[in-house]
Amino acid sequence: MRHPGLWLLLLAVAAATASFGAPESYDWRLPPGVAPPPVPADNPMSAAKVELGRRLFYDADLSRDGTISCATCHGQHRGFTEGNATHPGVGDVPGRRNVMALANVAWFDPLTWADPGQHRLEAQMLVPLMGGHPVEMGMAGKSGELNRRLAADPCYQTMFAAAFPESDGRIDLGNVQKALAAFERTLISYDTPYDRFLRGDRTAISQAAQRGAELFTHGCADCHSGPNFTDLKFHVFRRRDDADDPAADHGVREITGEAKDESAFRTPSLRNVALTGPYMHDGSIRDLTAAVRSHGGVTATEKDVPELVAFLESLSDTGFVTNPDFALPKTACGKPL
Repeated sequence: MRHPGLWLLLLAVAAATASFGAPESYDWRLPPGVAPPPVPADNPMSAAKVELGRRLFYDADLSRDGTISCATCHGQHRGFTEGNATHPGVGDVPGRRNVMALANVAWFDPLTWADPGQHRLEAQMLVPLMGGHPVEMGMAGKSGELNRRLAADPCYQTMFAAAFPESDGRIDLGNVQKALAAFERTLISYDTPYDRFLRGDRTAISQAAQRGAELFTHGCADCHSGPNFTDLKFHVFRRRDDADDPAADHGVREITGEAKDESAFRTPSLRNVALTGPYMHDGSIRDLTAAVRSHGGVTATEKDVPELVAFLESLSDTGFVTNPDFALPKTACGKPL
């Protein structure tokens, strides 16, 4: 069986060779053998910055009308995604794509379904915050208003001062981006039953899941490879018949303009996949069994489907989706929120 047992080595190599630096002073609380993720040199980690980012992640004041926070679409109990095909933005503007999960996003590059240019969390978050295709949080042209809202809260003044002493606690969009990115880099999930199985606990997953893991290597792992079950590459999947329809989702082609990129989307991670449905870039497949069946030619026979599903269910990290460090903060500056 081609177990992904090399994953931990790959993680270490990726962290060591990236053009980033991970400060040793930050306590990542990683399992044995997992190296810290890459961190931009201009946004070093700190506990104060992560605490601020966590509060901002759950604050609906980051949206135009105060109705949507990052957590509105990225719910912890669902592996930091949500249960709808797409999510409407402020003013009920229809969403375009299924919400991607955030587990281990610190290791992802590129970051999104269909934009090869999105490499940094600090920059990518401007898409939901300020973007207009579609409108999500609706803050385009309103960075001054965002600064004003946050600065009106004395606790935010204290938190920004602790997180960004080098800029005297400046409250602005750039520091909001850095704080949110710092928090998202802590959303680490490497303690699933299958992870424990790979670390030597042979009872961590069922016999059916073990058989499913073997089946998974025959085709599925060609794209869903590595420690996060994604090759982080763009693939044409179920090429659409409406390639000339301007209203259709053309995937990477919308960025590159290249016909070869029509309907190309990035391979999603499968960590916590049993919790992150519906599936596909458009959320068109409702359940995990149907998602497995939709990948025609991957499974040997129909009887293999339940075993593949059992394996995929073993990729759910209960500790991750219940970790209070990632949840809505109950207090800030020593007072209830």
